Amino acid sequence: MSTITTEDGTEIRNGCIGDRSQFYKDIAGGPFFGANRPGAKVSQGMVDSFWLQGMQGGHKNTFDCIKAFSETDFTEGLKQFDVPTLIIHGDDDQIVPIGATALSSAKLVRNATSKIYPGAPHGLAATHKTSSTPTRWHSLRPEVALSALYINVSAMEWRGAKGSEK
Repeated sequence: MSTITTEDGTEIRNGCIGDRSQFYKDIAGGPFFGANRPGAKVSQGMVDSFWLQGMQGGHKNTFDCIKAFSETDFTEGLKQFDVPTLIIHGDDDQIVPIGATALSSAKLVRNATSKIYPGAPHGLAATHKTSSTPTRWHSLRPEVALSALYINVSAMEWRGAKGSEK
């Protein structure tokens, strides 16, 4: 299971090669935070923060990350998780399809719990951080937060790090 296709990875690489700065602005001001959806409330600060983080990454690091999330099959790594894992995803994620990632991951990871945010985009950690739901980013135990980060980013190679056992 990879998060996006190799063709998607090529499109992202081409965007980074062509005009990296504008590419990051377009992604943030469009699908990443759901700004291209009617009624979306995405602040310029969110867009600027995303752009700044993207621009701070080196070209090689960015390309290695794109290669990892578009060409790596994470199936076996996900099967090795042995800590309770919270899988968080928005059902309006235009960047990483929910069916190919969160829903599939929930079937592969032992002791997984899924929290799907209705209407939430890929950048839901910023857009839905004050949601009234019981899931709060700041209240996650370290090992759960690590697992949630892995599932969300899916570009990290899981090395068995489990966080603290509190």
